[in-house]
Amino acid sequence: MLKPSSFAPISVLHFASLFGEAGFPPGVVNVVTGAGSTTGNALVANPSVAKIVFTGGAAAGKEVAKRAAEHLAQTTLELGGKSPNIVFDDADIDQAVDGLVTGIYSAAGQSCVSGSRAFVQSSVFDKVVAKLVARTSKIRVGDPMDPSTEMGPLASREQLKKVSSYIEIGKKEAELIYGGKRLEGDLSRGYYVQPTVFKTDNAARIAREEIFGPVLSVIPFKTEEDVVKMANDTEFGLAAGVWTRDLGRANRLPRNCRRGQSGSTPTGRYPT
Repeated sequence: MLKPSSFAPISVLHFASLFGEAGFPPGVVNVVTGAGSTTGNALVANPSVAKIVFTGGAAAGKEVAKRAAEHLAQTTLELGGKSPNIVFDDADIDQAVDGLVTGIYSAAGQSCVSGSRAFVQSSVFDKVVAKLVARTSKIRVGDPMDPSTEMGPLASREQLKKVSSYIEIGKKEAELIYGGKRLEGDLSRGYYVQPTVFKTDNAARIAREEIFGPVLSVIPFKTEEDVVKMANDTEFGLAAGVWTRDLGRANRLPRNCRRGQSGSTPTGRYPT
């Protein structure tokens, strides 16, 4: 039984139709649409539901857990994230920059595992930032149905307001180095914002609170010990990425970073 977001049900409905085409018997895969406060609550509170898997915000996740506990249903909760994407000075810088861009701007940052905090070792910080800005400035923003589009719009007017408010907060507490505006021209009728990059520290609100939009906080670090402490200094430890050629470090960092999921390789491919 699938209950998609009320903002984006169509793709799930289409996905479900493919099960029928593949020969699944009727009723094996079901989709129920509606608001979380009505449809979602009804499913979670139903004692016939023995297992609940929820993806969403922390506040909603707490409510799901409470309601599931009333009839002892098992739960798996994937909630908010401020995932660290860590670049060491021995990494392939071009690959790392591509990974930083993919990690945050895919789905316009509207993914729980988005790499919204980029930790970059101080010795290569300026070089990485320069390449990051150059690559970010070339992102093709537009209609998500256009195959050439690299980043689409935000999901709703409410999300646009939220992301825009965080960008304004960032302008006051950090250094804006690219983006920070709503797009104009042909895209002004949609919920489009520029891919945005801030240089900041780990104490800033934009580095601590989940924005769920195309806003990247780039944070310098000196040593492995320092970056592990900063990476773990979050309430939203969901995923982690490591960019390094050091095999020992690539295996060590995921064990030391508190997260729900992570991945790293010696060449440093960001987890998907």
